[in-house]
Amino acid sequence: MTEQLGVRTRVTVPLRFPDGYATTAEVFTFTGLSDGLEHLALGLGDFANAATPLVRAHSECMTGDVFGSARCDCGPQLREAVQRITERGGYLLYLRQEGRGIGLYAKLDAYALQDTGLDTYAANRALGFGDDERDYTAAAQMLAALGVPSIDLLTNNPDKPSQLRDHGVEVAHVVPTAVHAKPDNLRYLRAKITHTNHTIALPAAA
Repeated sequence: MTEQLGVRTRVTVPLRFPDGYATTAEVFTFTGLSDGLEHLALGLGDFANAATPLVRAHSECMTGDVFGSARCDCGPQLREAVQRITERGGYLLYLRQEGRGIGLYAKLDAYALQDTGLDTYAANRALGFGDDERDYTAAAQMLAALGVPSIDLLTNNPDKPSQLRDHGVEVAHVVPTAVHAKPDNLRYLRAKITHTNHTIALPAAA
């Protein structure tokens, strides 16, 4: 029997980042999500009263979010998003879609191929995956369960607002994230611009 879409649990969690920034999140879990995965929504700031909440759909990145890998910009984007959403009021959707949807082990296999000269998208294709296998159906369902019909979306990825709109979410504005460029991730960021039209303005020196 299919579970009905809804909020399963709501719990208050204090957050603290390595640089000392701290805030408090209301963490929501869900029933009835289409992919059956354990996605989370973090309500930040005055999310309940935000006319148009600021939302980031952030795909899980264990290497970047947890271990601080410099090969991507995921960790800094997560840190930035939490503060910006707290200041404005909204939700961070933490989606269990490691490695653009291919999983942790496959992502590390792709890293090994990148070390031979392939970019991140060519490495995925060499492993038999698409450039980006993420699906934002569950993200749209989470917003529906939270009673959020209209959002401002924090992203540089044009696929995210496109998919969310296709699933009935009104994306009022797309708000760009900052550029978190460092020597170890420049090739990765350039590939995102070239292959998937991410709106990333790299510094001229890069």
